Amino acid sequence: MIRIQTTLRPEELLPKIERLWEISAQKILAIDAAEVPGAATPVFTVAGKYTARGWTEWTQGFVYGSAILQYDACWDEGFLTLGRERTIGRMAHHITHTGVHDHGFNNVSTYGNLRRLMLEGRIPNDERELQLYELALKCSGAVQAARWTHAANGEGFIHSFNGPHSLFADTIRSLRALALSHQLGHVLMGERDERISLLTRLVQHARTTAKWAVYYGQGRDAFDVRGRVAHESIFNINDGSHRCPNSQQGWSPFTTWTRGLAWILCGYAELLEWLASRSNQELERLGGRAAIESVMLNAAQATADFYLEQTPTDGIPYWDTGAPGLRWMGDYLSEPADPFNHFEPVDSSAAAIAAQGLLRLGRYLQTTAPSPDADRYWQAGLTVCDTLFAEPYLSTDPEHEGLILHSIYHRPNGWDYIAPDQRVPNGESSMWGDYHARELALYVQRIIEDKPYLTFFAA
Repeated sequence: MIRIQTTLRPEELLPKIERLWEISAQKILAIDAAEVPGAATPVFTVAGKYTARGWTEWTQGFVYGSAILQYDACWDEGFLTLGRERTIGRMAHHITHTGVHDHGFNNVSTYGNLRRLMLEGRIPNDERELQLYELALKCSGAVQAARWTHAANGEGFIHSFNGPHSLFADTIRSLRALALSHQLGHVLMGERDERISLLTRLVQHARTTAKWAVYYGQGRDAFDVRGRVAHESIFNINDGSHRCPNSQQGWSPFTTWTRGLAWILCGYAELLEWLASRSNQELERLGGRAAIESVMLNAAQATADFYLEQTPTDGIPYWDTGAPGLRWMGDYLSEPADPFNHFEPVDSSAAAIAAQGLLRLGRYLQTTAPSPDADRYWQAGLTVCDTLFAEPYLSTDPEHEGLILHSIYHRPNGWDYIAPDQRVPNGESSMWGDYHARELALYVQRIIEDKPYLTFFAA
């Protein structure tokens, strides 16, 4: 399990964060120089070069959002220009993309970050430009909410690109699109001019995910361990009943794909922060604040505890907690992760996502219900940062286009590159891993510099 550095302070990470941004700048420019407008989106690296191989174009927002984060951290106008021009010139079709659940990944990372910077006074106020960003976000959230499957209990969920039977754990982190759209006063218009509340769909999706994607050690099945996560939940669309867990990118439905675990942890922690900005009145008709927050907090803490228990001492997890090769690795949870082992790959992208979830959950508890858990999660998040922002995870080779090494995309499909002298994938990067490492670094940097707390929903 993670060996938490209980005395580590955010400011001690500043030299590593500054070095990360220095390295990051060159990577962003190299990727932009190699990108061909209209070509498939960069997804992950092969022998150090970003290449495209997506289920959908779900990583485009991370490409341009990274440039915006680089400006946010370093005040380099060139990156603001790059991020803004690419967003306005190339992201419009993602706003109305009806075939994906990933709107928060693509559109909040771009239009959302630009809106936030303007509201924070970090870029000049331009009312027409702000209206453009907000219109994009309104539409994006409504399109995301339209991917709706009704469940047997009268609620429902946003279904994945696999179809109306499929709920992905990932969507919790991408639900920020729906949250912003509601916050901006938007609704989804349905048949016969039905006004469909985006808040209702957000809360119902969060409840459905918490019920079926997250386990709580209550005997649901023979593999019910508290905090374990099913990547995909399958429903019968004829009657809305849940049928079984599944996994697209993990080892099995009954093991935990660690990036799915990280999406859940980070997504619920962030939604708890957003709910704190909403009025009691608007939450009352959905069961009330206490009930809604209880569901989200229970899911967040269960997954946080599982992550801490099932991750090696330095905070970097292997790609799936039940991966078959782990049996040959001895007491692997009692030592730092080894990305160069011969049996199973680590997934640094899961660490980048989970670390932000741990920090946000810790801070949320510190401000609402101080407890030993609050400090434990916060310090665990800093511990992961301390590992992730240095070698062998920080990519210092100027010829390598990735920022964070040892990320995994799709192990079951065999999409990850294995170097000739290696037995498992390692040494490569992913666009989501790089983006979330930058977002994580910016989050901690703002804490250090006593800047406005980083949220997607700046009012």
